[in-house]
Amino acid sequence: MTSTLLKTPPLNAPTIEKLPNGLTIVAEQMPVEAVNLNVWINVGSAVEPDEINGMAHFLEHMVFKGTPRIQSGEFERLIEERGAVTNAATSQDYTHYYITTAPKDFAQLAPLQLEVVLNPSIPDDAFERERLVVLEEIRRSEDNPHRRTYRRAMETTFNYLPYRRQVLGPVSAIEQLQPQQMRDFHAQWYQPSAMTAVAVGNLPVEELIEIVRSGFIEAGIPNSVRTDLGRLPAPGISETVVPSFSYPENSTVPNDQPEPPFTEIIRQNYVDPTLQQARLVMVWRVPGMKQLERTYALDVLAAILGHGRMSRLVRDLREERQLVTHIGVSNMTQQIQGVFYISAQLPTENLAVVEAAIIEHIARLQNELVAEADIARICTQVANRFIFGNEKPSDRTGLYGYYYSQLQDLDSALQYPARIQAVDVVDIQQAAQEYLSTQGYGVVTIEPA
Repeated sequence: MTSTLLKTPPLNAPTIEKLPNGLTIVAEQMPVEAVNLNVWINVGSAVEPDEINGMAHFLEHMVFKGTPRIQSGEFERLIEERGAVTNAATSQDYTHYYITTAPKDFAQLAPLQLEVVLNPSIPDDAFERERLVVLEEIRRSEDNPHRRTYRRAMETTFNYLPYRRQVLGPVSAIEQLQPQQMRDFHAQWYQPSAMTAVAVGNLPVEELIEIVRSGFIEAGIPNSVRTDLGRLPAPGISETVVPSFSYPENSTVPNDQPEPPFTEIIRQNYVDPTLQQARLVMVWRVPGMKQLERTYALDVLAAILGHGRMSRLVRDLREERQLVTHIGVSNMTQQIQGVFYISAQLPTENLAVVEAAIIEHIARLQNELVAEADIARICTQVANRFIFGNEKPSDRTGLYGYYYSQLQDLDSALQYPARIQAVDVVDIQQAAQEYLSTQGYGVVTIEPA
């Protein structure tokens, strides 16, 4: 195995250890009386064909339903006895499982977390019971106005990329899934080479790494794998290959490439009788993790427009003109392609004037340089928000796991504040001109009945 201490100006000082089987372990000692283990797997809803859309999220549920060595409910009982906490989350590009324990309990509980992730039994009866839970989660999501708005915005943003679909999947797909499909899906994707295990807390780095390494071995994952396949199928599971997301036959857009920018204004209008106020969402296709160096100026642009009471849209549209009750801006960076996302809650009669005002603000950023003093202040705010958001062990494991699982490198995570501080007024103007067209974008409006 090889071990590397990252040689960068320290936001933090994680150690990376790469095992011969492809597993990456990241560890850092932190003087807080807790330890967090976060296991990241490079699989999410983006790899699913339409027929099994929702499988990755459903599997996240089933991981906690027992293994050949741990009965269903036993893991949770042991966690609660020690006052530890555990949970998981699934996205388009990844799934991750995490546990936080007291340092004295980490050596006992961390291997249990690894056991349930690596060796879920996925019994038929538990599968059928959990299917009902997942279906209810989908229905609750449909009852949530915020989630409905976001789903419609993603369907407008992307024509072909799998980001247009729900992570939860549709009811029609979940109703058809079978336990063996899930076992095969787990065997295909939950492999050491696709995993990053991150441990941060008040234990020596060498001890953290050894506990995680030993936990993988106890769970049946050896230090090395067969060289003929490059991965080790789970015992008794067929080596069925789950196909990647496929596009319509008449599509010329490859599934691993960004979609082109909007060349016109695409509008989708809806009526939602459950709303008290209208919703307005405006979206642009922007660079993702594959072009990370192009995202920093967009992060700053999002802050200029919509982070805090002093941001341009909040100050103008909410505080001064009172045209909206809420407005926010996000630069969402996904693996293949990102989304620059502006959303507002407002009276229906203000929809047109607010959209026009947003475009005016973007045009101003394209035509006028932001004052140097303003850029310095805003870049400091963005950098500090990032730093302040990574103070706990669970924050750090999320940071390291996300960046390493997506990029196989931590330099971008450690250097994020410095790269934000390096953004200048010309970078801001160029990003606005290149990515935030005033003539091509997506618009979703949802009006109360």
